[in-house]
Amino acid sequence: MSTVRLSKQQRQIVDFGDGALAVIAGPGSGKTRVLTERIRRLLTQVPGHFRVLALTFTNKAAKEMTDRLSDLAEARKRAFIGTLHGFCVDVLADRGKHIGLSTMPQIFEHYADRRQILAQVVEQDPYLKNELSHLPPKEQSQQLDAWLKGIAHIKAHPLTIADNGIDDPVAQRVYEGYNSGLQAFGACDFDDLLLYTYQLFSEFPQVADLYRRVYGYVCVDEAQDLNEAQYAVIRALAGSSLRNIIMVGDPNQSIYGFNTSSPKYLTADFKSDFNAAEIHLNENYRSSRSVVRVAQALDSTYKVAGQVAVEGSARLIVGANEADEAARVVDELVRLLKDGHPDVEGPLAPSSFAILGRTRYVLLSVERQLADRGLPYYKRLTVTHENESSVADDLQLVLRILSNPKDGLHLAAICKRWDLPRPPTAPTNPEQVVQLIRSMAKFKGSSACTAVSEAISAVHDSNQRRLDFMPAFKTLDDYADQLAEPERRPIREDVAVLRQEWDHFLRSEGSRARTLQGFLSNIALGTSGQATRDGVALLTVHSSKGLEFDAVFVMGMAKGVFPDYRAMTRKQQDEERRNAFVAATRSKRLLYLSYPRQRVMPWGDVWQSDPSPFIVEAGVR
Repeated sequence: MSTVRLSKQQRQIVDFGDGALAVIAGPGSGKTRVLTERIRRLLTQVPGHFRVLALTFTNKAAKEMTDRLSDLAEARKRAFIGTLHGFCVDVLADRGKHIGLSTMPQIFEHYADRRQILAQVVEQDPYLKNELSHLPPKEQSQQLDAWLKGIAHIKAHPLTIADNGIDDPVAQRVYEGYNSGLQAFGACDFDDLLLYTYQLFSEFPQVADLYRRVYGYVCVDEAQDLNEAQYAVIRALAGSSLRNIIMVGDPNQSIYGFNTSSPKYLTADFKSDFNAAEIHLNENYRSSRSVVRVAQALDSTYKVAGQVAVEGSARLIVGANEADEAARVVDELVRLLKDGHPDVEGPLAPSSFAILGRTRYVLLSVERQLADRGLPYYKRLTVTHENESSVADDLQLVLRILSNPKDGLHLAAICKRWDLPRPPTAPTNPEQVVQLIRSMAKFKGSSACTAVSEAISAVHDSNQRRLDFMPAFKTLDDYADQLAEPERRPIREDVAVLRQEWDHFLRSEGSRARTLQGFLSNIALGTSGQATRDGVALLTVHSSKGLEFDAVFVMGMAKGVFPDYRAMTRKQQDEERRNAFVAATRSKRLLYLSYPRQRVMPWGDVWQSDPSPFIVEAGVR
């Protein structure tokens, strides 16, 4: 029985009975706690043979919910807790044959891979090749990017496209060619996971009905970040009978408009389509009063009914230039490490701090400062982990080929990385893949390539019995330990992340077979990466979503940088403001906004910087 204390509004949500409910939950209002306690009540107090489907937007929230429910033992197994994309992978793995998926496609999550697919399609299509031929090389590259963006837009709007179609014949040809290119490699992209699942539920209502009978209750977290495709999957799953759905989110934290997300699916469509009731969570149990005042200055609609009785602080740091800004930020960080702060409970450690930038480039100077002073730090500049070593990149490339021998794209990539000719005959099974990588490594004569080859052999050998990645990890660690410190560290860090991925995969796989493809899907989805690590966190605003720290520095808050100079429309400017709101509310106690008076532009010019209007509005000095 849970002993978690809940406010009156939180208790209403936890105890809400049947029907649809929209929960508008501000930052620090305890929404993860509420969702967790609701799932606990459903699993332990509501009679019936049903499962709970808990869909999270962030991997951190899924892991946090799972950990909080670990005491439920067998009852916990009646809940799926993960991302919507992860749920779609499970659905397609189980029922994809209905729509022609004899095996689960390999997920091409990297932009560069998808772009390469499109480039090959254009090269092989005389009509599309002619469309590019009259353009200068730079504009050809820009056109490829524009086409890829157009493909993503089409896939993100299945309801709109179903009603209106694709009215541009070139866009139609590009779209169909790209999809054929993916299928030739036995692959799909992230958007396809949603589209295939929507197609499955829509064209085979008996399959959707099966899932409706299995999942009696649905909880959707971070619903302000849904796009049309994601909402379409949920609506198709629900059909006309499943109405026990709770959506939780905060329209003020909708910052993925570039990915076609919109808060309207929470605030308008869900309430209209499902006749949903609405409850607001207006408390902020996370941030100090100073931080809340900054947040309210950034968004006048942000109301707080209750908050912590700690003043905290919000201060401005101004540097002469970007290097001086970084030095001043790290000076203050070091002072806090040494002296602490009366409004922070207990001592401050490097992991108590986050340094945020609107883009990764803002963080270059401060990273050098931290490295020069020997302060531990880690970077998380995208939502998923980015390898720091070429060895880890090579490992994941050959793992993809081992899992899917049809994957000629990544075979060509590893040949290029190792500066070797592409083999005249492509492998057709895993044994041939292992033999090919061994011969390539032997021909190359590189110790790094040999280590990757031995790691892949270990994975393949174990897969003949029961897949085990630990021998492969040990092979890479042993190789790293032969190197000097600068080369050893990134390999060790990447292997440590892969170990975390593997550990989480083993704990969460349930009854599903332990397969290489399943593990690679987990990595592609980012389902198991650890959200925070030891050291100061260097984060973009988008990768900071869902995290919290005692002290937060938001750097580069100059006009044209934050808000971004490309935000021209009212919609774009509103999203920049929401980005600032999210950045500020990552702080529990201390908030610092900083900017340089001068910036060096990429082409070498020195520009004078004005403070961001967000600094002016917040009144931070």
